[in-house]
Amino acid sequence: MTLTEQLYWGGAGLIVLWLAVFGLALVATRNGTVTPGPATQDFGADPEPPAVVSLLGNQWRGVEHAAAATLLDLAARGLVELRQPGDDPARSTVHLTEAGRAAPGLMPYEQRVLDRVTARAANGSAPIGAIAFRDDERAASWNTALRREIIAEARLRGLSRYRFAPLLGSALLVGAFVPGALFAVAAVMGGNGVRAALFVGVAPGAALAFLLGKALGERATPKGLERAGHWTGLRAWLTAHEDFAQLPPASVTVWDRYLAYGTALGVTVLTSRLLGFDSGDRRRVWSSYGGTWRPVRIRYPRLRPGFGGSTSRLLQWAAAAGVVAVGLWAFAMLRQPDWVVAVDAHSGGSLRRPGLVLSAGWVGSALLGLVVAGKFSRWTLLVAFLAMMPGNFASGSHGWFSDAAAHEGPLLGELAAIAAFGALATYFLALACLEWREPDTITGEVLRMESRKGKQVARFLALDEGNTDLTTAWALPATSQGIATGAQVRLRVSRGTRTIRSAELVRAAMPEGDRVKAPNRGAS
Repeated sequence: MTLTEQLYWGGAGLIVLWLAVFGLALVATRNGTVTPGPATQDFGADPEPPAVVSLLGNQWRGVEHAAAATLLDLAARGLVELRQPGDDPARSTVHLTEAGRAAPGLMPYEQRVLDRVTARAANGSAPIGAIAFRDDERAASWNTALRREIIAEARLRGLSRYRFAPLLGSALLVGAFVPGALFAVAAVMGGNGVRAALFVGVAPGAALAFLLGKALGERATPKGLERAGHWTGLRAWLTAHEDFAQLPPASVTVWDRYLAYGTALGVTVLTSRLLGFDSGDRRRVWSSYGGTWRPVRIRYPRLRPGFGGSTSRLLQWAAAAGVVAVGLWAFAMLRQPDWVVAVDAHSGGSLRRPGLVLSAGWVGSALLGLVVAGKFSRWTLLVAFLAMMPGNFASGSHGWFSDAAAHEGPLLGELAAIAAFGALATYFLALACLEWREPDTITGEVLRMESRKGKQVARFLALDEGNTDLTTAWALPATSQGIATGAQVRLRVSRGTRTIRSAELVRAAMPEGDRVKAPNRGAS
């Protein structure tokens, strides 16, 4: 065995050894078993905050509903107030109190939740639905920071610890890249290039480091297991109340901190759903633009032809649709029954393949349209081949294909397709003509921005103009600079394609929005 082969086998052996050590570490650092305590309504002498209880109740895997539980706990302590003006719990509102405006000594995660409520209830109150974020990235970063602060509190209380000791984690991380080093040396000695050596050297370590990163987290301490058992008893006591799961947020005035702990333990289904600190409902956003809070429904025109198209692109689409219509018409008018006869090389006779002829004409027209539209690729050829396969097997002089091939003039389906593509070409051409008009100017607040697949595809931008409870998203070109969710902007738009031609910042976004540079005027 050569030295190069020995290095490869040595690297493979080290990978197996690393996986074995990693598996043993996972087994040795598993959480212990939580012994449920008896059903009780007692919090204990020094109860943990609901946010920390959320970590314990989720087996140290996460802090689901911790933000909602913290808000309810703040309400139970008089720092905020939750009201339900009618019969619909979703219409509940959160109000700032004098105690909450100058609350000293709050834990970092409590202050974070209170700051979020204060930012949304800048005028003293806000609907509970307005607490949700309008941006996915902002919601994710906020909740990640909240989780870190809750875990830090749990560690200070001796309830949680790192799953892997720092020395063990560092050793596993360094050891993950040792096999790759052997592979890289072997690759160089084997005459491979530097690029190949780097790949075989980094890839195994990256894969093992990924496994290690997925396993890192928290695990229980003996005290944490004991306290988790106690809170399991409280969950059992709360679950015994049949109506507790459907209590609205405003019932915190009656249930006090029990509602907060029930939310942390996953008992309060309705309250947990209504008090969301995530990215919220993308189709229904609360807005105060115009002076009063109201829910605004958003429509996203994903299937609208011409949405976000430029003048040149609209003309290209019109030409493509027109080419398909003309191609289908020409094929249908020129088609003759004797086109279906083909020579069979094996028998010297003839074999009728009407399906092949029809498929070739229809698919050929579609391919020509895709070429004009600039959508032709190797995958298009594969789809075209698959589309023609049924025609290859539709042989014989009987059946629908034979009758259709023998028909003089366009078929009913061909006429419908010709009319549809002709109308589509006319529609795109009309939109292109409308693009020459002076753009309209509108002003409002950005409710949401939604990305779409593809780097060159326009993004959705939902704008609240303050005069309606229903809005349709606009197309913000992908090449434009971003604008902030929550900012007030003045847009110059083309209503036919619902495309934003330029944007001007009127007022910067509030703290809950993602702040990036406003677009340059004239961006397209």
